[in-house]
Amino acid sequence: MNSNSLNALALQRLKKDFWGVFSFCVILAFGFLGLLAYVIAPDNSEHANQMHLAVHSKPPGFKVKMLNVPNQFKSNQHNLSKWFLGEKYPDKTVPLRDYEFTEDSLLYLEYGTPLDTLLYKKMTIEAFNDVDRKKLVIDKVFYLGTDKYGRDMLSRLLVGARISFSIGFVAVLISLRVGLFMGSVSGYYGGKVDALIMWIINVTWSIPTLLMVIAITLALGKGFWQVFIAVGLTMWVEVARVVRGQVMSVKEMQYVTAARALGFNDLRIIVNHILPNIMAPVIVICASNFAAAILIESGLSFLGIGAQPPVSSWGAMIKNHYNYIILGKPYLAIAPGVCIMLLVMSFMLLGNALRAALDVRR
Repeated sequence: MNSNSLNALALQRLKKDFWGVFSFCVILAFGFLGLLAYVIAPDNSEHANQMHLAVHSKPPGFKVKMLNVPNQFKSNQHNLSKWFLGEKYPDKTVPLRDYEFTEDSLLYLEYGTPLDTLLYKKMTIEAFNDVDRKKLVIDKVFYLGTDKYGRDMLSRLLVGARISFSIGFVAVLISLRVGLFMGSVSGYYGGKVDALIMWIINVTWSIPTLLMVIAITLALGKGFWQVFIAVGLTMWVEVARVVRGQVMSVKEMQYVTAARALGFNDLRIIVNHILPNIMAPVIVICASNFAAAILIESGLSFLGIGAQPPVSSWGAMIKNHYNYIILGKPYLAIAPGVCIMLLVMSFMLLGNALRAALDVRR
């Protein structure tokens, strides 16, 4: 690439923008944590959904002895599947208050049971050697505490990052495809085609986004992919309006006229000559749409029509624990709220930095 090209100059300006670079690093960090969530998370079960009601709502840094009972019904799940989808059949874990090894068994008292009782449970461990016995009882640390179901908060937050990134990526991809098609056709052909598409855009624009998403979600049903499609189908309008305006401003440029004179068809002119020259504002819109998609998904999950349990979603985590704010444990709702705020703010700052870097008048 020529160092004097507009793309190189824009990249140089972006590198000098502290908040742009900082927000990009934050987004990369969240993306990395979300992608490798099950590798990093202390609870690598599917959706990080291991519940221990005896240790529910514990503060950050809570430590407990945990009995780790190997699952006898292990499936032939591939390691890649475990890393990216979580372990479908994890070992059973039981928090302990007290335990004691004998020659052929383990006596243990579950957490939450009074010490002055005789409700010790017995597990035969004749076949276990000394190494296996040490692995039976481990020290478990909940670095961010546990939620009201006794699930590890750190693991749920890490898995929730994947949900937010997925909804943002899929929603932007759908809105970009629909918006580019509708906007380019409307701006290039004009006339009745433009009037029809603008009517569709205005009707869609007049309906509140959240109401539209709720209607589409109810029509398609509650679920993971339904939310993705619903959010994506409501965000194409902004892309279409921007693309339409840009196409109308450049379709009479000399290079477009030259392409027509050479006999190129309309599809080739739009795809190969017009769209590559108007993508700068579209990229900025995509950054803001990514942030908006995360907020919409969080709002839907808070209302109970987004990602359904046991899927880990930051919005659902806030919904489950917002009443704990007045019960002396506000971190249960604040932690996912801070994650949403950081990710959305990073995308907005990156969008502002891109807008400034791609401004040819600077």
